[in-house]
Amino acid sequence: MRIGVDYYPEAWDRSLWEADADLMQQTGVEVVRLAEFAWCRLEPEEGVFDFGWLDEIIGMLAERGIRIVLCTPTNCPPMWFYEKYPDAVQTEKDGHKTRKGIRGHRCINNADFLRYAERIIETMTKRYADNKAVIAWQIDNELEANFCFCDTCIGKYRSWMKNKYSTIEAVNKAYGNVMWSGEYSSWEQIDPPFGSYPDAWLNPSLMLDFNRYASDSVVEHINWQAELIRKNCPDTGITTNVWFCRNMPNFYDEFKGLDFISYDNYPVTRLPDNPEECYSHAFHLDLMRGVKRSRFWIMEQLSGGLGCWAPMGRTPSPGMIKGYSLQAFAHGADTVVHFRWRTAAGGAEMHWHGLIDHSNVPGRRFEEFAELCEEAKTLKAVCNTEIRSDIAILYSPEDEYAFKIQPQTNGMYYMEQPMMLHSAFVKCGLNVDVISQLEDVSGYKVVVAPEMYITYDAVAKKLERFVKNGGTVILTNRSGVKDEYNKCIMQQLPAAYRSLVGAYVEEYDPIGYDSADIRLTDGSVYKCRRWCDVIHPETADVLAVYDSEFYKGKAAITRNRYGGGNAYYIGTVCEQSLYNKLARDILNEAQIAFVEGLPDNVEITTRTNETMNVRFIFNNTNREQHFCIGDEDISLAPFEMKTDKSIRE
Repeated sequence: MRIGVDYYPEAWDRSLWEADADLMQQTGVEVVRLAEFAWCRLEPEEGVFDFGWLDEIIGMLAERGIRIVLCTPTNCPPMWFYEKYPDAVQTEKDGHKTRKGIRGHRCINNADFLRYAERIIETMTKRYADNKAVIAWQIDNELEANFCFCDTCIGKYRSWMKNKYSTIEAVNKAYGNVMWSGEYSSWEQIDPPFGSYPDAWLNPSLMLDFNRYASDSVVEHINWQAELIRKNCPDTGITTNVWFCRNMPNFYDEFKGLDFISYDNYPVTRLPDNPEECYSHAFHLDLMRGVKRSRFWIMEQLSGGLGCWAPMGRTPSPGMIKGYSLQAFAHGADTVVHFRWRTAAGGAEMHWHGLIDHSNVPGRRFEEFAELCEEAKTLKAVCNTEIRSDIAILYSPEDEYAFKIQPQTNGMYYMEQPMMLHSAFVKCGLNVDVISQLEDVSGYKVVVAPEMYITYDAVAKKLERFVKNGGTVILTNRSGVKDEYNKCIMQQLPAAYRSLVGAYVEEYDPIGYDSADIRLTDGSVYKCRRWCDVIHPETADVLAVYDSEFYKGKAAITRNRYGGGNAYYIGTVCEQSLYNKLARDILNEAQIAFVEGLPDNVEITTRTNETMNVRFIFNNTNREQHFCIGDEDISLAPFEMKTDKSIRE
């Protein structure tokens, strides 16, 4: 396990560098990320390069045994570039150019930008190709799907459409464009979603395709940069860093041509008062591990209170700096790089706090970081382990796009049910994989398939085979709703999954912020919210009925025996405690051993290889926890991680 920091020597006086490098070495920092925003210092004038300062800091760190991640600085071209090529700035939805002075405001398809980006990448990679201290390259920074509306990007969008559909008639049929008299008669009539009105006002088929195009566009750019890097640095790992942004690319496509995943991890510093809110980043970490089904990096890790485009949030409580980093290790990270070494003294991010505050005096958070570095040294053997799971949760970028395009009801969002179901199985002390719905699921015992909104027949048939062969599937409301063009399927829901769940939906009630009651067969009553599918069982058994509203007595949750396995259907959004109960019942039925009686938000993750198991027990709360696992009494301080190893027999 390696601990690193993000460092910006270009922002600090040269007199600080050596002291910083010494302190990094003393503290145990092993990796430093450099240069993602440094283009103006690397090329201060057009065609005039200055790498002396970067050579110096790389050498200074390398002398102390610290390895380097170099970034292509293409997120922020210099101002002289924009002065010469003003059209290289992105165009917003309203047709205006993005204001200069922020980051990431270049158009990745602009020919002038690409020409200059190629030159700086070529120059950097040639210069550092043989530098043994450079162990990886990061492409750009937090690239979002390409929501640029300039003429170049409009042309690329239309070309993408032509490539997919071939004819205008095929587009009109796929989109149902006869509605609102929207049929196209030429490719030039196809525009991206301009304007300030809500996405839901536009044709949802067009909106989903535009999201697909925008993701493909940035993936093309990433692969272009990766090819340039590999030409001069064929043996150096390549990645890019991602987060859960508004315009998310398809992570699976984004990393297909890269060597490893990098995620920017900023868990909450103020724990929510609402016990129904899933605040743990365990779900996000498991999703990142599932993108390439392998270990990953954290390229930016929480180091202090956050503040930039929003007012400053709470500073991390004692234990968070260390605990959240160890949580990432527990879920499959092998390198955690903290953002940032020192809090910026200028610029928009001056209140996005690093490990050392503006005083330049290391304090409580830095001391905790130093403890983390020491503990990470004791976990080196864990790097050769993997996470093996009996449970998988299916995630779909397209379903998330579709939920954002057409909000289903007040308060409902795509990630809520996947995270609550994930939390239910984590509460049982089990590893959980979060994988693409397109992945093979044959190695699992339980597959959670929430909100399978956009329907692909191949996925439906795959889940049917899985259950027939003895597996357990959990499906939820808003499944089987749309076809691949984001048009409603003219069948009773859940459409393609009807025979699998042995039931159909008579009608639904989007209750939004209201709540209803459901009663289980044992008489216990729980609250539900957001959505109520009124289920008509055919071959399924009823596990719960509604206990209020005009559909009182109608089925809310069912189980269908299908072949050698079981298919559950949850027609509403439940209380967390009900998901917890269902998870335990399903695990007992599937004969999967689990831990009973874990307190809420105590997480157990196990990493394994052929010789040992390493168990991580994390108290993801701000209070002490005392509990038993078997005959073992365990006490954990707030955000404390307990680690133990056992030899595999």
